[in-house]
Amino acid sequence: MSSNIQVTRICQHCNKEFIAKTTVTKFCSEFCGKRNYKLRQKQAKIARSEAETQEVRNVKSLPTSKDLSNKEFLSVTEVGKLIGCSRQNVYKLINTGKLNASNLLERKTIIKRSDIDKMLKDNEINNDRSQTLIVETTEYYSMQEIEVKYNMSEKAIYELIKRNNIEKVKRGRYSLVNKKDIDKLLS
Repeated sequence: MSSNIQVTRICQHCNKEFIAKTTVTKFCSEFCGKRNYKLRQKQAKIARSEAETQEVRNVKSLPTSKDLSNKEFLSVTEVGKLIGCSRQNVYKLINTGKLNASNLLERKTIIKRSDIDKMLKDNEINNDRSQTLIVETTEYYSMQEIEVKYNMSEKAIYELIKRNNIEKVKRGRYSLVNKKDIDKLLS
């Protein structure tokens, strides 16, 4: 809206003096108005970003009321976080019977902290023990021993074992086969 008024004002963006035709004019030109608008938008985005960052800092710095090591009963998600695996892996542990759990409701499974500790203690792996088991077993061949002795590939050995229904024994990560059965088959 145009008027006959001429007011001397100072531009809020470039701080230059100009003659305004209304009493509410803030900028000397359309260019300064647009620049100031963009500047205000940028500052608002920065302020929102800083607020979000501060909120995240506050959440992380607060002491967690759900300290998992002190809770007696844990949910499946909490167990996953505690032992460092996914919820699906926790459900596999429950379904295979390695971990005891209780279903309170249709969609609420809880696990006792003592059951987790027991499972972890029962499944401890002692690397030295698994190596000595293979050395101590005199009546079994490992797959590597069969490969060296009979100069065969691992795949061929597994095929022969499968085809002739020879029983394999698992000791840790090793598959063992009775020496009598292999010697009888390959001699």
